[in-house]
Amino acid sequence: MIRLEKLTKRYGRYVAVDGLDLEIRDGEIFGFLGPNGAGKTTTIRMMAGLIKPTSGDVFLDGISVTKDPIGAKALLGLIPDRPYLYEKLTGREYLRFICGIYGVDAVKGEEAANEMLKMFGLANWGDELVEGYSHGMKQRLIMAGALVHDPRVLVVDEPMVGLDPRGARLVKEIFKGVARRNRTVFLSTHSLNVAEELCDRIGILSRGKLVAIGTLEELRGRARTAGGHLEEIFLALTAEAQAESGVDVVGALPENRVAKPEEPRLEIVDDSAESGGDG
Repeated sequence: MIRLEKLTKRYGRYVAVDGLDLEIRDGEIFGFLGPNGAGKTTTIRMMAGLIKPTSGDVFLDGISVTKDPIGAKALLGLIPDRPYLYEKLTGREYLRFICGIYGVDAVKGEEAANEMLKMFGLANWGDELVEGYSHGMKQRLIMAGALVHDPRVLVVDEPMVGLDPRGARLVKEIFKGVARRNRTVFLSTHSLNVAEELCDRIGILSRGKLVAIGTLEELRGRARTAGGHLEEIFLALTAEAQAESGVDVVGALPENRVAKPEEPRLEIVDDSAESGGDG
């Protein structure tokens, strides 16, 4: 379970995350959506104990991230938006290394590493250096590393980047399997079709505040878009929130698809016809 209590992060006068209250149940896949700059990655970094909140707290399975960061992090698997790998290790060595960090018994760690390599379609590459992996294979290895210690909570920031359709389908099924084992999956993404397909509930963040939360049907009711897809719901709810705050709503598009103003044109006017000759 994940619980955020009045979670706030300020940078000087700028409020990146503003008093966020949220509870996510065991066995739930929760989608965390918002336009660029809404505060999603800042929230995730506070959840993972990478940055300290200005005020408020995060609880992972009842353990405070601010008061017991080591205990809380032991329950967490994190797939960041910009992952880092030790490319001079093999895939198997990398997973052993992660198991060592989390204090997993060597024998159990070896079993878990083999299981993860097989699960993510990397069994034939387990003894190859990571530097020889494709981008999609590296992304799958990062995910394997986040799951190899069997965390209670999985936090994912943009999971589908670099994955081909087969890899994306595999990862979706793995996330569903994690939730079926009564683990909590927190999924931040701009891929609205992924969120629509996977998530039990969805929260929408705008300017650091949670402006809507619920099942897809509940969000449809809130946005007054009966039968609408998540993209339509997202645009309606973020536009409403931006309008209430007096901010231009164009930046609410999920991929920040802002219409660019037309470039000024230089016009050359030949006025010789009007003047009757060369002057």
